[in-house]
Amino acid sequence: MNRIVIIHAGLRVPSSTKLLADGFVSAMPEDDVRVVALRDHAHAIVDAMLTGLVPDALADAIGTTTGSDALVAVTPTFSATFSGLFKSFFDILEPGALKGMPVLLAATGGTARHSLMIDHSMRPMFAHLGAQAVRTGVFAATEDFGGPGAAALRRRIDEAVKELRSCLTGAERRRPVDGFEQVIPFEELLKRER
Repeated sequence: MNRIVIIHAGLRVPSSTKLLADGFVSAMPEDDVRVVALRDHAHAIVDAMLTGLVPDALADAIGTTTGSDALVAVTPTFSATFSGLFKSFFDILEPGALKGMPVLLAATGGTARHSLMIDHSMRPMFAHLGAQAVRTGVFAATEDFGGPGAAALRRRIDEAVKELRSCLTGAERRRPVDGFEQVIPFEELLKRER
């Protein structure tokens, strides 16, 4: 059984971002799915950025996220990019915490015109974090939550989940080896030159 964390940065109640996250939950009934709602940790995330201190509830959310086999990351679109709360959460993670982790990228926005945000904002951020973003991202505009758009959204979610699962076949998460992580101390390099 795969341990998958769905992390969302929906700010309002109700929230289309949470609705999209719920769509992923229902698409993975056979997996061990945990949901992390960043709204519940908003103040703690800002405090952690300012002070470096992480309270227990936020530490649990971070541990749940970094200890999973895969991640589904869902954010609302603000000013053509991810929300500040979403970015701030990933800013407080330890470097390398997501290295090698398969991640499905998803976002919501008022219109489909914002759908490129996944490729222009989210994908580069997760590449920088060392995560392995799956090919298909899921963007949901307002019209996707009702009428004919809902069926199309369901198909896009199912296709993306299938791709995420294909990344999980095999053993546990593999973290690529980074040759720059094993740096030889400068003093040692000087000794070799003598």
